[in-house]
Amino acid sequence: MNKSLRLTALLAVLALVLAACSSADTGDGDAGGDGEGITGEVRLDGSSTVGPLSEVAAEAYMTETPGVRVTVAISGTGGGFEKFCIGETDGNNSSRPIYDDEAAICAENGINFDFVQVANDALSVLVNADLPVDCLTVEQVRQIWDAGSTVETWGDVDGLDLPDDVATQTLTPYGPGQDSGTFGYFTEAINGEEARIRNNYVSIGEDDLAAVRAVEGDVYATGYIPYSYYQEAGDAVKAVAIDDGNGCVEATLENVQNQTYTPLGRGLFVYFSDTDLARPEVLDFANFYVTQGEMLAEIAGYVPMTPAQIEEQLAKIAALSGS
Repeated sequence: MNKSLRLTALLAVLALVLAACSSADTGDGDAGGDGEGITGEVRLDGSSTVGPLSEVAAEAYMTETPGVRVTVAISGTGGGFEKFCIGETDGNNSSRPIYDDEAAICAENGINFDFVQVANDALSVLVNADLPVDCLTVEQVRQIWDAGSTVETWGDVDGLDLPDDVATQTLTPYGPGQDSGTFGYFTEAINGEEARIRNNYVSIGEDDLAAVRAVEGDVYATGYIPYSYYQEAGDAVKAVAIDDGNGCVEATLENVQNQTYTPLGRGLFVYFSDTDLARPEVLDFANFYVTQGEMLAEIAGYVPMTPAQIEEQLAKIAALSGS
């Protein structure tokens, strides 16, 4: 089933489940999405990684709460913070923590914020399915991507035992642009410093699927993408396991949730402000997003939060909103 049909079918199932939950609701409203008397608009922007999940959350929420319109734009995590920190949006989808200079702009404009985790993610190092490489150490990934990298062929990567006809082939790296939270997280996790990167990689901007297409079409290309995009990529590509010194660990739902996929396992967030959460429509949407997170993650192909994570995020929303 293609992604569009799968999304339509799962949203229909979700609507039935939510309707059943609503009929059994005790009326405390904590789960969000009760729809009773709530109107208004919720505006989200930011990460291309979190954006598709927020779009699913928006569609499901508007089904339950037709009086509220939820819009989701994508301008990258950094581009989204530029709007959020001057009050142009009600929430910022983010695939990394906010930078200090961004937080300072928020403070200058009286934006008191906190992040709410909405899912987990496994940044996936992608190669073509026909490339005979199934695991890379963190040091090997760093050697490919670090500033000043001299890696031009797969044979230049230390420690790989490859046949000559593979080792001599040009390794072409594809990665997101610098406004991307994925770029910021990956460069810090692998290279030890945000934005530290080789200067001759092919930038895909905010189009993560461009990396998938490039690796599909070139046996010797590589790239890194969020887990959800890898889930939709098909059999022409594969995500290599990552060895952080404790053996090769695959990018799977279980390994992200049990925190053994390191250092590329991460949280995905929406940043909200206290003034925005004081509005009933924003508060109700935020609670809905978190409480229904497991089903929303299943629809969108993300790694859901654990029950403990969900409980922690609902407490954050309550504290920030004063509810």
